[in-house]
Amino acid sequence: MDPTLLRSFDAVVQTRSFTEAASRLRLAQSTISGHVARLERSCGRRLFVRDTHSVTLTLDGEAMAGFARSVLQAEDRARRHFTASSLRGRLRFGVSEDLVLRGLPEVLRQFVQTHQAVDLELTVGLSGSLHEQLQGGALDLIFVKRTRPGPQGETVWRERLAWIGRPDIRLDPSLPVPLILLAPPSITRLRALDVLEAAGRAWRVVCTSFSQSGSYAAALAGLGVAPHAVSLVPPDLAEVELGLPPLGEIDFVVLGNAGVAARALARLILDSAPLLQGGLPG
Repeated sequence: MDPTLLRSFDAVVQTRSFTEAASRLRLAQSTISGHVARLERSCGRRLFVRDTHSVTLTLDGEAMAGFARSVLQAEDRARRHFTASSLRGRLRFGVSEDLVLRGLPEVLRQFVQTHQAVDLELTVGLSGSLHEQLQGGALDLIFVKRTRPGPQGETVWRERLAWIGRPDIRLDPSLPVPLILLAPPSITRLRALDVLEAAGRAWRVVCTSFSQSGSYAAALAGLGVAPHAVSLVPPDLAEVELGLPPLGEIDFVVLGNAGVAARALARLILDSAPLLQGGLPG
């Protein structure tokens, strides 16, 4: 069966309208009608019952809808196979834990569909640890936070760090600031301690977590406040105004080796910055 005819038929099935099917496929309505008529002639069966108000599938039309879907899916798989890139090899990619669920899955899906011969190995962790793994040769590319500009890597975007906690949290100014921090070598941990020391504010660590989920739990329990990128604040927590010194800005960067696969994924991440930021609640 001609996939061109099946594609027009499937569009009518999905929209229940020859006009909307034509708009979806960017074809003339007469072209869609001609395709469906040719398909009906080729199978010798009527596929639609049409009047001025509706388009309804016949029993044979319902059967054809299933066949058409199978043929078009097979055609799509074949097209992806033969248009896939020639990139091959292994790519060890590390990403900060707070970024992995915020728009990145769609970027990775695009990459693996385009470069099907690349074996992508994903490592999720804290930015400081991923920096160390890249320097030690255990990773090829990382997408992480960085508090200070550096000569290597490319900035995907920059944003402000904030103190976050329960919306109803209150701090006694006469007591040390209760801090919820990620374990060393956390990027945000170092920034928080630096600014408090510079401001002469006393502090105490009430929670050290090896994961973002642990720090979120401590903040939800009201144990203290945590430094965090403003666009990544999870539900039920909020930026808090408690007279604490500002934390400044932070960069989200991609850094890696000169491998072709690493450069291809880095470029896709950079090109997808609006999608990644759009997936981040403010």
